[in-house]
Amino acid sequence: MRRALRICLIASSRFPIAEPFAGGLEAHTHSLASELIRRGHEVTLFAAPGSDPGLGVTEIGVAPFSSSPAARADVGARPEEWMREHHAYLKLMLDLSRSPGRFDVVHNNSLHHLPVAMAEATGLPFVTTLHTPPVPWLESAAMLASPSLAYASVSRHTSRAWGHVVDSTVIRNGVDTNRWIPGPGGEAAIWFGRVVPEKAPDLAIRAAREAGMSIDLAGPSLDKGYFDAEIAPLLDDRTRYLGHLRHEQLMRAVGRACVSVVTPNWDEPYGLVAAESLACGTPVAAFARGGVPEILDERSGRLAAPGDVVGLGQAMIEAAQLSRGDARDRAVTSCSLERMVDDYELLYDTMIESEIAA
Repeated sequence: MRRALRICLIASSRFPIAEPFAGGLEAHTHSLASELIRRGHEVTLFAAPGSDPGLGVTEIGVAPFSSSPAARADVGARPEEWMREHHAYLKLMLDLSRSPGRFDVVHNNSLHHLPVAMAEATGLPFVTTLHTPPVPWLESAAMLASPSLAYASVSRHTSRAWGHVVDSTVIRNGVDTNRWIPGPGGEAAIWFGRVVPEKAPDLAIRAAREAGMSIDLAGPSLDKGYFDAEIAPLLDDRTRYLGHLRHEQLMRAVGRACVSVVTPNWDEPYGLVAAESLACGTPVAAFARGGVPEILDERSGRLAAPGDVVGLGQAMIEAAQLSRGDARDRAVTSCSLERMVDDYELLYDTMIESEIAA
């Protein structure tokens, strides 16, 4: 049996790690922390205010800092929101560097550059999960950071995208197949996620019309201009927006769908909604972008060329005919939370052993 570890888990400071989740990163962090705790590890989760207190949360204080009038007068001054986030992570990393014996390992699950840039100062085994393509601030930090840092990528696609900067172990995100349980299916399709242009739910609606299907949409509407211009005019009795749902409501909605539609308008690093859909027994029709094709096989989904609405409509028709049992099996064997955390525990152990050997 593995020994229990004292794990520092750094989350994003932008949204709480709590239901209803703002996005896949928050849902992933919640699942990871919950499973580590269930396995007996002592987890301290540094996260935004309002996060689930059952996860051993220490809040990342994003509000206390405000630039002085002199600093704000600088023509190159960053926006105050940027500075508050910078200040919060700077404080966190300085605190970790002043108490190196507090944790056995640090797992950075945020998107901020400071944890990577200052990781060496903690004197601790340090792993960062790469949830995005290379972005300038994070790429710069990784280029200059200690080579002793470890990185995990959420897909082979993301690992390749970062290959010019760092080597990374591929650990695909997992879903809790005990919480995302099979549903009966139904006649309507579903699209769920953040209602923003890069997720392109408007293309899912148009594809559903090509397929002759009704479709439900669920998720937080974070871009009012996009929603009002591209989504609201398409809503009718066959195209419903269900709002931002909590887990139980969302799971039931996904389980009642005949097919789940995934429409990334960018190179999705992973595609958690596809894995969640499969866990509910709902086959997936998706644009073949980013890491999404790695989640599906011929028994669990169909792919269309990126942006091809007509092709996606045909993919929806074909996917809806696939076995719901096969879709569920794909989630259990390839996309489970247990498999993901097994991989992270192995990576933690490897890093700690390397630190001892050094």
